[in-house]
Formats: sequence, C-alpha cells, structure tokens
Amino acid sequence: MKKNIYGKIGLVMLMALTSIMFSCKKMFDLQPKSEVDISNNYQNVYDANSAVIGIYGKLIGIAEQYVLLNELRADLMDVTTNADKSLIDLSQHTVTAASNNPWADPRPMYSIILNCNDVLYNFDKMRADKKITDVDYNQRYADVAAVRCWLYLQLGIHFGNIPYVTDPLVNIDDLKDASKFPRLAFSDLLTKLVNVLAPLPYHDPYAAASTVTSGASSSLIATVDGYNTKYFFIQKNYVLGDLYLWQGNYNAAATAYKAALEYPYIQKRSDNFPTYRISFDQTALNNDLFVSYTRYKGDDINSLTNSNTQGWRSIFARPQDSLFDNEWLWIMNFDSSFQPTDPFVDLFSNSGGRYLVQPSQTAIDNWNSQRQTNGFPYDQRGKFSYTDPTGAYNKFNNQNVIMKNLYIYQDAGVQHKYGRWFLMRAGGLILRYAEAANRDNRSKIAYALLNYGIRQVFDKDLANYDVPNTTAKDVTNNQQTFDVPPYDFDARQGRGPYPGYSADWSVNVGIRNRASLTNYPATAMTDVQGMEDKLILEAGLELAYEGQRWPDLLRIALRRNDPSFLANKVFDKLNKDGFPAQAAAAQAKLMAGNYYLPFNW
Repeated sequence: MKKNIYGKIGLVMLMALTSIMFSCKKMFDLQPKSEVDISNNYQNVYDANSAVIGIYGKLIGIAEQYVLLNELRADLMDVTTNADKSLIDLSQHTVTAASNNPWADPRPMYSIILNCNDVLYNFDKMRADKKITDVDYNQRYADVAAVRCWLYLQLGIHFGNIPYVTDPLVNIDDLKDASKFPRLAFSDLLTKLVNVLAPLPYHDPYAAASTVTSGASSSLIATVDGYNTKYFFIQKNYVLGDLYLWQGNYNAAATAYKAALEYPYIQKRSDNFPTYRISFDQTALNNDLFVSYTRYKGDDINSLTNSNTQGWRSIFARPQDSLFDNEWLWIMNFDSSFQPTDPFVDLFSNSGGRYLVQPSQTAIDNWNSQRQTNGFPYDQRGKFSYTDPTGAYNKFNNQNVIMKNLYIYQDAGVQHKYGRWFLMRAGGLILRYAEAANRDNRSKIAYALLNYGIRQVFDKDLANYDVPNTTAKDVTNNQQTFDVPPYDFDARQGRGPYPGYSADWSVNVGIRNRASLTNYPATAMTDVQGMEDKLILEAGLELAYEGQRWPDLLRIALRRNDPSFLANKVFDKLNKDGFPAQAAAAQAKLMAGNYYLPFNW
C-alpha cells in the first residue's frame, strides 16, 4: 500500500510541509531545527523520497525572496508607491545592517541548507547500513547536494563572504558567530561548491519509473493531480554550468550546459526530437512558443498568436504538454488547494494583490528599442496591450504590471491564487551556454544561438539556405560547426537525391528569431565583449522577472573588473524612475565595489 500511494502522498506532503514551514505571514519565523529532524525514519527508499520532498517543501517558501533579491536589486524592476521601506531600500541599495530588512535576511536559505546537511548525512548512513541501493542513493544525494550548492551560490551572489557549513549538527543561530564559522570569500565558495557537485556520480534528472532498479513505485517521477513531478527538481548540470561560469572556467561551463541541453527527448512526428533546442514546432500552424502572427497577416498587429496555450506568452501559462517539455527544466507550482498561495499575485497584481513592484522604465525602453522582422518597432516580449496582454508586462488601470506570473491567475479568476515559480528554462540555458562559448573563443556559435540558429549561420551556401527541403541540396559536409565537444553541433537538414539528414540541431532557430526580432550584423561575431553585451541585453529581454538579472549583471562586472557595467544600469533605472539623488548614491556605492548586502543575522 505504501508503494502504491507514495506518489499522491508525496505531492500532498510537499504542499503540507510548505504550509507548515512557510506561511505568508511568518516567512522568516524559522522553525527549530529539531522539528524537521527525521533521522529515525530513514529506513528505506520511500523515507528517502519523503526527505527529498521535504527539502523542496521548504524551498518553495523562498520564492518571493529569490525574485526580489535577483530582480529588484538590478535594473528591470522597481517599486510602486505601495512599497514599504524594506522594498525601497532593496531597490535603491540602501539596506543597512541595522535595518533588519526581511528580504536581506540570509536565515531562510540557511535553514534549508541545514536541513540539506541533515538529509545528506542520513543518506550516507542509509547507504552504509544497506537500507538504500547505490543507484537510488546516487540520484537522491546528488539532488539534495545540488539544491544546497544552488542555495550557497545565491547567498554568495547577494552577501559575498559567507559561512560555509556542511555539518549536520550545526544549529542555525551558531552561524552568526564568525569565530566558529569564518566567512568564506565568494571565489573560495565557488571552488568548494564545484568540488562538491562536479564529482557526484549522477548529474542527470531523476530516472523515470520504468528505469529505476528498486521498483517503479520508488521513483520520484510521477503525475499527480495533473502535475508531472519531473519539473519540480533542480537540474544539476545547469547548476554545475553556472558554478563554472562564475569561476571563469568557460569550457567546463559549456560542457555542463551542453549536457543539460542534450539530455532529454520527446516524441514528435514519429521521430525522436531533442528538447531545449529553441525549435519551431510545425505539427500545427502557430502551435509553438514563438512571437508569431496569423499566416499571411504578419503585418497585422491584431493577428498576433497570443494565449495561454499558443505563442510566446504560453511559455508561462500552458499546461504540461510537449511544448512545455521543450522549454522548462525546473519549475515549481503553487496550487490553489494548498498553502501557501502564490506570493506573486500579491507582489505584482493591482487587481487582487498589493501591487508592490513594477517594470522599470529601463526595462520598457529596452523592449521598445528592438525591431521585429515585420518592421514593428518593439519587442513583443515586452509589448503591452490594453485589451490583450502579450508580454512580460501590461497596463491595467494605467499602471504597469509585471505579467509573467499572472497569466494563469488572470485566466482562472481572482478567486484562484495559484501559479508557478519560474527557475530554469531553455531560453536561459541557451543564453548561458552562449555566454560561456563566446568567452571560450566560439563567438560564431554564440552568435548563431542568439540570432537565427546553428543551421543558417553555419550553412556554407547562405544564398540557398531557404531552398525548400523538397529541393535537392547536398548538406553532407555542411550546416555543422565541425568543432570539438562541447562545441560540436550538427544542424544538417537536406533531402535526396543526396543523403537525407534531419540532425538534432536542425530544429534550432535562435533566441531572437523565436522572438521575431531582426538579427545583429554578422560583424558581431568578431567582438567577444560586444557579443557578451548583446547576450546580457538579450537575457534581460527574454528572462526579465525570472530571477536572473542581478546575477547576470554582477557576473559580468566581476569578470571585467568593471563596476560601471552594473552601477550605470542601476543608476539608469533609478534616474528614469524619478529618483535622481538615490540613483547617484547607488551608482557611487556600486562603483566602489560595494555589491553585497550586509550579512545581518
């Protein structure tokens, strides 16, 4: 019975633990460590599964803090007139050690880290006592270790020098004593994390039920109440790639990202097509994740494909179908039947929420500075419409509203507060890989992935690129990078009488092509830093409000030893949004290299 009902119990447990450990009102009132110590219950793989789910049950409680730290501190999000001082300080870089700012509190993340330490310690004991197989141990240990590494990376990004602890017996309040737990420099922290994550014997997603050795019912992958649990869990190769990228080990970063890009497969058109390629699905007209328009009406602004199940907007609202599978690596759900309710409704919505933050004018200007291939002078990913919300923000009651997290809520009605926490998807993975490749002297590959795809950029005969597939074209030694791993891409597509090809990367169309934007000139391939600027700009256009912006800006500022890369963007935000004095003060602070929040316990 326990095996048969495990999947259902697992999801309920995740929601229930979330409710117990993190209510909306008591997000920072941490439970005593002993309340989550279940070491006496580590008897079999099902207990191990419960421990994993318990970690994620706590993790979902920091969703709001994660987004605010990573977006409000950067240049694309700003406060509204409803925001309190804690949010204003975060946006204007005036958080002090004495302010007790709840959003700048490291304890919620450390609380989860200490729970991870407990779980990993007990997993080691289970394996030593032969209560779990090596295969099951490897998958679960690697998952929890990756979550811990990801949390430590977040802490390093925002606090700089931090205590690093893996001891399962540490009490959370002990960490404030620097004499017991010396602070580790961010660069040294990255080395520690790589040394933990890289040697792990398992980096792939959890094995499906049919492939686990200890029985199908022991798998953590199941469909429960319409949710496929495979999306709930962190993508370990993505995290490893991020760690290497922060270190400046670009080849290793690209290798890890490529492993994530090329792992999963789904069924399409009776052929196996890999996911995460930023591909065009031609199984049905406009059934894709593109900024696209009704056929033959590409110059009609009212013909935009735009709903919760079609078009670019549907990335954030569509059900877990094959196209959802093409984009998402890690996403967590808030369900209307369980606590906590979706915190992003309260944060973003001016109809049913408190409307505390909004898109900055800088973000709006960035979208409006782009041009679509049909001539429209804006990026549809950020275009608003009074009648038909389309992109990352919209206007309601003459107020700018961040929309990505509200499409499901808006569609369901204000009485249903449920939605998603966006964590890792193909758009971000491709851009991170391109960033690493560009710095590893593969700017042409970065250019291809950013613009219009591997196949076209690496086609030796561009004049005939658009020749229909039904027309003879020999691509045997064409449309490939002819490079060593992880820069080996085969994007051949051709038909007889020459050899027929439909290679894995033939479906790749590029980030800007998916957004129907014009390409950058080919000369961009010769300028590594210029290409990097374009990749970071594109990351803002594509990933705004998904928790990626501050890390992107900080990583480049540190890499170039150029504080102005970050400081000037924050200045621009605050100045355009009507805070000139605060803009100058924030710029001066960041120019001095004061990037980090006070580590205030």
